[in-house]
This record gives sequence, structure tokens and C-alpha cells, in this order.
Amino acid sequence: FIHSDSGEHKADLSYIESAANAIAPVLEKGNLVILESTSPVGATEQLAKWLSAARPDLSFPQDQGDAADIKVAHCPERVLPGYVLQELVSNDRVIGGMSKACSAKAVELYETFVRGECIVTNARTAEMAKLTENSFRDVNIAFANELSVICDKLKINVWELVKLANRHPRVNILNPGPGVGGHCIAVDPWFIVDSCPDEAKIIRQARLTNDAKPYYVIDQITQAADQFKKPVIACLGLAFKADIDDLRESPALQIVQELAGSNIGEILAVEPNIQALPAKMQDSNVELVTLDTALEKANVIVVLVDHKQFKAADKSQFAKKVIIDTRGIV
Repeated sequence: FIHSDSGEHKADLSYIESAANAIAPVLEKGNLVILESTSPVGATEQLAKWLSAARPDLSFPQDQGDAADIKVAHCPERVLPGYVLQELVSNDRVIGGMSKACSAKAVELYETFVRGECIVTNARTAEMAKLTENSFRDVNIAFANELSVICDKLKINVWELVKLANRHPRVNILNPGPGVGGHCIAVDPWFIVDSCPDEAKIIRQARLTNDAKPYYVIDQITQAADQFKKPVIACLGLAFKADIDDLRESPALQIVQELAGSNIGEILAVEPNIQALPAKMQDSNVELVTLDTALEKANVIVVLVDHKQFKAADKSQFAKKVIIDTRGIV
């Protein structure tokens, strides 16, 4: 997205427009155009308008419906990082055509490789379905993150509390963390907020709650570092979730970058899934080290990602350190 003058997150459709302009010259009658990128409601219709403007010699579904020369549909991707090819084939797909004929042609395409069910709806509902899925998760994560802050203030172990509450047959609280990352959950809810800013109150607040969590963790780290003349802070994890190398929108990476710019002390980063720090951190005072080195040198340990290597570590090695555990593994 882009930021408006008011600080709000606004949808940036320039990439879709660029793609439309790129494919428009080669379109032929009978072609099918599918938008898979997670997009705000109405983006597929806007795509069709751009194509129509570039190719007035062809008809499009907004004007000719089922009889249009070019069929246009939205089919949001549903894949989990690390399992993309597997989920591309096995997952159900929501097919949202701009007309019944558009949907039928899109289903015909996806059924050639999708083993899951192809579920037909209209383009706007298909767009909103993906945004809703990720916003639902964001709201539930925000509840857990807010609960963790409350528990800190009330001196309650949030991990024990969540386990106890989840024994209720209709309660399933997620585990809190240092924030929300990735290219979906941390982004998609803003598309709904941008579309209906006055109505999307809970969705907006969930985003604000989750975006604030990294700064809460940074405050905890700062207080811990103040206990030492020469603080050495080991941050365990940079990825946005466990056991992957994806750093997009990662709250862990954000926290480490903020610490690096604060002159708080020596910063060690442990990320077993990457070989080098991202380019924007190459000249920082952050050093990428092994877990053993971090546990040996650091006096403050911050668990930011629950990678399998961290969960399997001998927890007695943490005993003499100041621990800030945002993932509940220690």
C-alpha cells in the first residue's frame, strides 16, 4: 500500500494497472484474464476497465456480460509459505467471475490442476473472501496480543492462562507474539479499512493493536538492558513465523532494526534459516551468530520466533540470562 497525508493506509493498484497495460496489446478474443493478487474490493472491475480502455476493439464483461470477447475473473491465491506447490494443487479455490461465463471459463482452467473444490461466486465476493480470512486471523491475534499485555501488568502467566481458557469446548485463543508479519495478515485488513473506514472499527483496531506490539516488546528489552553496564542482547529469530526464511513484514526483524538504531548495546541476531542479514542491515551493528554463540555471549535473550532449533535448545542455558520470551518456549 501507500500512506496518505493523514497517515492512513491506502491501496496501491499501480502494479495491477502496470500488468493490465503489459498484457493488453496481446489480448485476443476468447482469452481469460485472472487476477490472483490479494486486492481491495473492486480491483478486478478496475482491471477490466483498464484493459477495455487499452483495447477498445475488444468487448469486456462490464459492457457485454457473458457475451464479452475477454473473460475476467478473480481467484485469490491460498498458499502457505513453505508449502506453495502442495497447497496450489490441494486447496479449495474461490472463483469470482465478472459474469457466469467468466466464472465457468476460470473453473475450466483451475480444474486442470486443482484437486480441491472450485467454488463459484462473483468477483467482489471473491476479493472480500481473502481479505476476510486474513482479517479474521488478525483480529484473533490482536486479542491474544492484547491479553498478553494485560497479563504482564497483572503479573499473570499468559501462556498458562491461554491453555486453561482453551479447555472450554468453544474457546480457542491463539498464542500471542511480538506482532504480526507476512505479506498477508499484516497487510490485507487495511484494504477493508480503506474501503469502509467508518464501518471497519474492530478490523482497524486489531491492526493498530498488532502494529503496536513490537514497540511494547522493545520497551521490555530496553528495561532489561538497563540492568547491565554493557548489555549484549541476543534476538532469537528474524522471520515472520516459525521454520521459514521469509522476512516480509516481520515484527521480529522490525524489533531488531529498531534496537540497532537505538545504541542500546551489542545486538546479536540468530536466524538459522538465512545465511546473511538482509541488505538494509548489512552496515548496522547487528551481528548474525549461531544460537550457541548467542547463549554464551548475551546477558539478555529475546525469543522472537519459535523456530524448532530454539524449542529444542537446552533451556538450562537460559537460566542465568534475563529472558524476554514473546513465544512461550522457555
